[in-house]
Amino acid sequence: MRHPVIALLCLGSTVALSACQNNSDAQVQRALKDVNVIDETNLNDVMLTVADPAEAVGYFTRTLEQNPDRIDLMRGLGRSLVRAQKPTEAAQVWRTAVDHPDATPEDRVMLADALIRSNKWPEAKAELNKIPPTHESFDRYRLEAMVADSDRNWKKADSFYEIATGLTTTPAGVLNNWGFSKLTRGEHAGAEKLFMEALTYDPALFTAKNNLVLARAAQRKYDLPVVRMSQIERAELLYSMGLAAIKQGDVSVGKGLLNQAIETHPKHFEAAVRSLEALDANVKM
Repeated sequence: MRHPVIALLCLGSTVALSACQNNSDAQVQRALKDVNVIDETNLNDVMLTVADPAEAVGYFTRTLEQNPDRIDLMRGLGRSLVRAQKPTEAAQVWRTAVDHPDATPEDRVMLADALIRSNKWPEAKAELNKIPPTHESFDRYRLEAMVADSDRNWKKADSFYEIATGLTTTPAGVLNNWGFSKLTRGEHAGAEKLFMEALTYDPALFTAKNNLVLARAAQRKYDLPVVRMSQIERAELLYSMGLAAIKQGDVSVGKGLLNQAIETHPKHFEAAVRSLEALDANVKM
């Protein structure tokens, strides 16, 4: 009489065990899926930062082909193409991204960035004009400033540069751009101040150092500024200053600076030697 009961108990245990097994399998699958998402996110971050640009482009291209509706992969591909110096292709990707249902105003900012890098300024300006004024980001105002510069709208450019500077903790690059804008306008003292400020945020930014020397030379300040520089950088800055002096008609000063550059450089400074030889040849003629 006990056998049917035992059989039922065994059957119940089997069903319960089967249910537990199914639940366990489902949990494992969910866990694996979560791990895969985490791994993919980490890999995406690596590709966007430290990976070789061409490798990153290949990775995002392949992954996007498998998941054509994912806007995060479109963004990754767009950014990677910019890193790979392919802004025209990047702009095509960003155009697809801005039409995505999950697109944000920042995607249009990135489209404008790619267009500027492709030297398509009118198109970039048109895209920036489509961004609502409530969207305030560093990149948006940085690009607005550059477009205003290209239009020679200096007042607007200064306003956008100032806003962009306040929206980042690393403003060296935008301060350098702002300084160069001032330099092209002939506002040399203002440019010098901005280049010095840029170097307080990034003392290693050689572009700002070189621009600083040019701003000072334009004011006929032919001594090197007090900024951190290597021996090679010192030689290169003396060279830039010498060429600027010659261009302004201060030939003897420029020649002296070229000689200093040659003497300062730890190796053979071919460019400075050629410039000095050309200068001497012209003087003799």
